[in-house]
Amino acid sequence: MQTRHHPLSGASLLTRREIVSFHYGPQDSGRKVYVQASLHADELPGMLVAHHLRLRLAQLESEGRLRAEVVVVPVANPIGLGQSLLRMPIGRFELGSGENFNRHYPALFEPVRARIDATLGADPAANARLVREALRDAVRALPEIHELMSQRKTLMALACDAEVVLDLHCDSEAVAHLYTATPLWPEVEPLARCLGAQASLLALESGDNPFDEACSQTWWQLAAHFGTQRPVPLGCLSVTVELRGESSVTHPQAAADAAALLDFLTLRGLVDGPAPALPPLPFPATPLSGTEVVSAPASGVVAYHREPGDVVRAGDLIADVIDPISGEVHPLHTRVDGLFFARDRVRYAVAGRPLFKVAGATPVRSGKLSSD
Repeated sequence: MQTRHHPLSGASLLTRREIVSFHYGPQDSGRKVYVQASLHADELPGMLVAHHLRLRLAQLESEGRLRAEVVVVPVANPIGLGQSLLRMPIGRFELGSGENFNRHYPALFEPVRARIDATLGADPAANARLVREALRDAVRALPEIHELMSQRKTLMALACDAEVVLDLHCDSEAVAHLYTATPLWPEVEPLARCLGAQASLLALESGDNPFDEACSQTWWQLAAHFGTQRPVPLGCLSVTVELRGESSVTHPQAAADAAALLDFLTLRGLVDGPAPALPPLPFPATPLSGTEVVSAPASGVVAYHREPGDVVRAGDLIADVIDPISGEVHPLHTRVDGLFFARDRVRYAVAGRPLFKVAGATPVRSGKLSSD
């Protein structure tokens, strides 16, 4: 195992932050896995999963069972980890700019296309090597005008040439679920089974270029651009893994999740060992555009009638928003058949606050699909 330190540039005077990465397995195999946790710095389940994953990786490395370099970044957002207000952590948005830490990653299609246009051939494997080298060059050329940009560049440099990228997050209160690109679903489906993901949400473009899309989208864009004569494979399987809710931080669950990630890597031949038996998929994959997001129509106390993980039908009562002064009750019904998979942990809502999500099979939204 190697430990590497990546100082961030652009910080205020007398301030220094860094990202620390841990590297396991052979670095000359031509295969690489990247796992990061808590890009939203107040989403802590991934940090504990990364801890248990590192313990297992150290053992696997000592046994010579790793067939790829596995890079783990347990704390992907040192900027957000240092932010708090009135004892409350603020890890989703950078306080200086208001930007979401998991948005606005660079789109690399154009610089990569320009670098490989003259050298791409008919061999998909050779083309994949060219793309990875071009991705590394394109990321090295990114500017670092301020600290947040430096952090994004550092994370992209660690992940851009990996064949598997797992970005560990959590929701407010939720069951396990994941987000990935529609073209990647056949390869991601075993991961959903290993993790017991109760919802799998698919989109080609969710909006504002989150980290997972920035890692994988260049591959399918290049494949569409160059066509079958100069084939480019889907060389990066990237997934946002939502490890339930903010309070889902326990050793047994984290150890089980780490084991599930290693089961998936074993299935892909990245870890030596017998292929694990796959459990059934808890709920079919659905388009992200089919996810209904229900917001509070007025301010008041929120009381739920259903729990995350419930299968619901259109018209079912999910929650009430209650004005304790007037006594007015605003019932909130879902408009779709699907899985009630996530809800806000805050039980007082101001008008317009998003409260819960239901994964449905039929598109009900368009445009920007990701939350703020």
